[in-house]
Amino acid sequence: MQAPAISLKDDRLPWWLLGAGVLALLLPSALQLSKTLWDEEAYAHGPIVLAILAWVVYKIRPPSIVGVTLLSKAIGFVLLVGGLGMYIVGRSQNLPVIDLTAFLPILVGAVLMLGGKAALRVYWFPLLFMVFLIPLPGFLLDMMTLPLKEKVSVLAESLLYQAGLPIGRSGVMLTIGQYQLMVADACSGLNSMFSLSAMGILYLYLMGHKRPLRNVILVLLILPIAFMANLIRVMFLILLTYYFGDEAGQGFLHGFAGMFLFVIALSLLFAIDNLLGRFSLFANPKGAA
Repeated sequence: MQAPAISLKDDRLPWWLLGAGVLALLLPSALQLSKTLWDEEAYAHGPIVLAILAWVVYKIRPPSIVGVTLLSKAIGFVLLVGGLGMYIVGRSQNLPVIDLTAFLPILVGAVLMLGGKAALRVYWFPLLFMVFLIPLPGFLLDMMTLPLKEKVSVLAESLLYQAGLPIGRSGVMLTIGQYQLMVADACSGLNSMFSLSAMGILYLYLMGHKRPLRNVILVLLILPIAFMANLIRVMFLILLTYYFGDEAGQGFLHGFAGMFLFVIALSLLFAIDNLLGRFSLFANPKGAA
């Protein structure tokens, strides 16, 4: 869908001005993050999420600004001021979690002030998708990473042992043959869970399924699929090291395995969606887009 032309007499002009203002606030944060957090594997998806957000917002036709209630404007003003306060604190204290989180109340408040609840219904997806742009606090990241590492280690050791391989485990340290391998934070699967969740939710938004149950099932399957894909990746790297040596397990194939399994996991989600669509309970009603 081609974006409509904007003139000074067009009531869509305020939305473009809002976009310019948000861009002015976001650009310094994005430039800083590109040199810090986004340079780390855990947050490498940040620029991709930002690009997707820009594309989705560009494709949405801005709603009318006529008929906004006083209550919507008041609530929007409070959120906007509060969000700007959070942004100032986050930027001045170099706290990216607060900095990026501030854009949620800023945008929700501005959207409410300009277009009311109707505008929120139009922009619900980009506002929701912004969550994937916000880095998790370090303590929360650690709380989620450790149990995932332990679970991956236990399952990888159990499955490979049942397959007859000489493997043992102590915590997250795996011993196979003459090699010792530690399941690192990057192998917990948390990164792939974030990435697959973002891509899966974007996929569901673009597909626009009319059956809520179909969407719920697919959302619930995203994390198990990501976890299983990561488990297969870890087992593949263990086998690669066992049969071909440590250099093979830590070389090019180490990074390639992650990308390949991510594509497989995403393809599996698409395949399940296609399978669900073959049943009348989950198929879109006739005539629906």
